[in-house]
Amino acid sequence: MRDLDFEGCHNVRDLGGVPLVDGGTTAFGAVLRSDTPDRLTEKGWTALGDYGVRTIIDLRTPGEHQAGTGYRPPWITVVSAPLHHPSYVRAPGYVTPLTYQPLLERHPERCAAVVSALTRTEPGGVLIHCVAGRDRTGIVSMLLLALAGVSVADIVEDYALSSVRLKPLFEKLGEADEGPAIEAMLAREGTTVRQTVTGLLDGFDVAGYLRSGGLDEADITAVRDRLR
Repeated sequence: MRDLDFEGCHNVRDLGGVPLVDGGTTAFGAVLRSDTPDRLTEKGWTALGDYGVRTIIDLRTPGEHQAGTGYRPPWITVVSAPLHHPSYVRAPGYVTPLTYQPLLERHPERCAAVVSALTRTEPGGVLIHCVAGRDRTGIVSMLLLALAGVSVADIVEDYALSSVRLKPLFEKLGEADEGPAIEAMLAREGTTVRQTVTGLLDGFDVAGYLRSGGLDEADITAVRDRLR
């Protein structure tokens, strides 16, 4: 079961169980992706711990808003690995997959740092998150799955699951679902979410990209082994 129910979070899933091009699937329990755990209830934290997660990699820029108390239990190690430069200012409007390519081009070293952090975590599962668990977390998840040897089509399918998983969160917060607005913005550009993400990944040399950001061969091998 890839979709996980940790009370308080809505967009949680295991990166395990995804088919590998050369056979088999990615490993369960190694890496999870989610929206911010700031909303986790006590029951949610217990479920996270019971699942084996011992490290959180936070992709947010320090100072970004917290949805709750920001509590972290003492058995969790938190690694801050911001994907954006501290000077980054989000442009008005929604973040769409069209913004992913510029981010990758600007910050290969930050993407590599996130992947490298996986090789330095303590034993146990790792939870990677941003705010909604769709954009920054989506980019890192794409890189990890591609590095593991997952097909572009299956990576796109994993990415698309966030649109479904986030609907209840927007309803809970009383906010408009961003999904239809993002699709409309992309339609005006003559594309779709799936087409844009596919185009981003098709032919993308993820190992070469991460090397350009400073990741060494030992780290690449270690992350592949962890995911496989």
